[in-house]
Amino acid sequence: MSDKTTQLKAFERLLIIMDELREQCPWDKKQTMESLRHLTIEEVYELGDAILDKDLDEVKGELGDVLLHIVFYSKIGSETNAFDIADVCHSICDKLVERHPHIYGDVKVDNEDDVKRNWEQLKLKEGKKSVLEGVPKSLPAMVKANRIQDKVAGVGFDWEQPEQVFEKVEEELAELKSEIAKANQDAIESEFGDVLFSMINYARFLKVNPENALERTNKKFIKRFQYLESKSKELNKPLKDMTLSEMDVFWEEAKSI
Repeated sequence: MSDKTTQLKAFERLLIIMDELREQCPWDKKQTMESLRHLTIEEVYELGDAILDKDLDEVKGELGDVLLHIVFYSKIGSETNAFDIADVCHSICDKLVERHPHIYGDVKVDNEDDVKRNWEQLKLKEGKKSVLEGVPKSLPAMVKANRIQDKVAGVGFDWEQPEQVFEKVEEELAELKSEIAKANQDAIESEFGDVLFSMINYARFLKVNPENALERTNKKFIKRFQYLESKSKELNKPLKDMTLSEMDVFWEEAKSI
């Protein structure tokens, strides 16, 4: 691995290239924070895919793409004297020092939960009106639910035992079943949301990231279904012409591979 001097030179190289592109490249010259926003979100999702695939070469490449965006936003900020990359770095460094008094101060902690509780309490002292202010409104619903639960747990609003959470899951399932019997679509949707919220909460107690867990299942399903499609083509028999029993044979084969 590179030493700090080599790492700083590499970062300096990126800053120089960004300056050159912003001055000389027609595409880069036109970009704004707003135009980059959706591209940044896409890059973060691609990084997430690479992490789940455990493809470290791809992770390295995607981290570079995300870092480029950070440098790009900082360059745009510097052009109106709002902030530059140094301000960005100092801002996060100051926050990390302030939020880790057990490292840079005299606060004592016993475990990770203590650190998380201190983090949320410090945010409130900094002027936040709610611990939930830091949850982005545009997050996907599952990720948002996970963050909401994580943050309120950080200030002590939480179940004590995993068994209690699972009982809540069962309670919500019973309420969903009741509404399904009544055929009240609006109530069904509401109760279905409660079931999902409870399951996401239970995942936290199991030390499982629900987004990662669901994406693993998505990838598994895609792989198995594509195997089924390949067998369908080998037989020259479209899926729509196959019975469920015929499809299930290949589905089971895919599971065993």
